[in-house]
Amino acid sequence: MKNILLTGGAGYIGSSVANFLLDKGFNVTIIDSLVTGNKKLVPKKCKLFICDIADVKKVTKIIQNNNFDVVMHFAGLVRVDESFNKPKKYEKYNFIKAKIFLLTCIRHNLNKVIFSSTASVYGNTGKNKISELNKLKPMNPYAKSKFKLEKFLVKNSKLKKFKFIILRYFNVAGADNKLRTGLISKSSSNLIKVICEVATGKREKFLINGNNYNTKDGTPIRDFININDLSEIHFLCAKYLIKHNKSQILNCGYGKGYSVKEILNNMNKISRKKIPEIYGKRRLNDIEYSVADTKKFQKLFRWKPKFKNIKKTLMSSLKWEKKLK
Repeated sequence: MKNILLTGGAGYIGSSVANFLLDKGFNVTIIDSLVTGNKKLVPKKCKLFICDIADVKKVTKIIQNNNFDVVMHFAGLVRVDESFNKPKKYEKYNFIKAKIFLLTCIRHNLNKVIFSSTASVYGNTGKNKISELNKLKPMNPYAKSKFKLEKFLVKNSKLKKFKFIILRYFNVAGADNKLRTGLISKSSSNLIKVICEVATGKREKFLINGNNYNTKDGTPIRDFININDLSEIHFLCAKYLIKHNKSQILNCGYGKGYSVKEILNNMNKISRKKIPEIYGKRRLNDIEYSVADTKKFQKLFRWKPKFKNIKKTLMSSLKWEKKLK
């Protein structure tokens, strides 16, 4: 039985990973302030502590009273559009509070860290697949806050005795395959979430932000990774850290891109109706093409994704949205 401390377990990705780890026989303890999380998503088998990750006294007590093998840090703010309006808030939650939390962990010998970062740290890279060796050029306050924590981990691991795995997520999609958890948000900007809301009558129209990109249909191209495969990746990384105690930076994607328009067309087929769409202006600093080079991950783990089919991913998102309704 391995013991995992997990922040942000009341969120979309954190709750899915928690379920996966429980299914594999791990013990999971969650810290979540519920600022953006939803208590309903927390698996019943988890221990839940509702507190701020920067509350050093409470976090210290939790660590001292448990024998954790790995800490997985998901907690944070994720809306790119909001980050432009509130950059200081994103700096505070995604970097300053996270740094305080991780230093507390390291101080009490919880020295194996898995950090959920983002492919947006790469910025606009052109039309080639993005490898972990690409230069990092974050183009929005959200990405910059994640980038700063990455730099903190890399720098401090050389000074202090701890190891990390930084996972750079491309676009996470779908719901838990048992529909135990999925994306809940009152005002989401997540592409697939918004399409599902239109398909279920919660929104009137789907807004496509720009159709004049240099792509096959004029809309941006993204690599979508299914939440169930991403959850397994965290499980594999936890085992790797425990066994090998080596730091890694890894992309989480499939290496295949879909345009916004392709995602919409697929959802039209699945829902068997035409989802109303309108076109608007490009979003500030929106990335044209973001597809992962996954060679490093495949070489390390020789892993095959089980949920790569985009239609099944979209179907699970739609089922989850209907369940919420």
